[in-house]
Amino acid sequence: MLDEILPPWVATAELFGDPPDITLFPEEEALVSDSADKRRREFRTSRHCAHLALRQLGVAPRPVLRGDRGAPTWPPGVVGSITHCPGYRAAAVAHGALSIGIDAEPHLPMPHGVLERTATPAEAAALDLLDLPDPGRLLFSAKEAIYKAWYPLTGHWLGFLDAAVTFTTSSPHPPAGPGALAAPRAAARSGELTVFGTFAAEIAVHGPGWPTRFEGRWLVSDGLIVTAIAIPSPSV
Repeated sequence: MLDEILPPWVATAELFGDPPDITLFPEEEALVSDSADKRRREFRTSRHCAHLALRQLGVAPRPVLRGDRGAPTWPPGVVGSITHCPGYRAAAVAHGALSIGIDAEPHLPMPHGVLERTATPAEAAALDLLDLPDPGRLLFSAKEAIYKAWYPLTGHWLGFLDAAVTFTTSSPHPPAGPGALAAPRAAARSGELTVFGTFAAEIAVHGPGWPTRFEGRWLVSDGLIVTAIAIPSPSV
């Protein structure tokens, strides 16, 4: 799914279950040694996805540990992001880019009261225009991806209401051409209608050299929502 919404210079890996034969580095295993089985499984599979994605970049195997606020630590010169939700684990990495943020959520209604804490009144009203049942989860996912892209660039917290997000929805069969969204292969996998598009975020928190706007893409298919932001360096 991720390769449908990320540019070709980003390496991705995703799994829809937890293979029992995954082997991590001892330093990685130690991070979840005291965790419940569910947490260990999602962590191990997500880190395995990170290793698979790094391998595509030609990076030698090494532990992907935790840094500030639990963010994964990447090899020098690499940026990336990891996500997991029920039934899905994924990672995205790139050489020489500025930042990447990805998120995945089940395509289910938001728990009661969560939308009010994560959406501005304008965002909540705009969600009604999307051709999606219960689109609040899409907004939540986009803001998670925004934060994952934001924090490595600034080292500062970003609240849900600090980013004002707007969405566009693309047709199921977008026009071909440079920069056009590729027709998602997920539609062919499941036979279900795949809905996808772009989003933009205006950031209300400012600092020296901090980004004030993010642009990303989103995809809903097979009961999952994925959102992604990839910020290239000037040379990419």
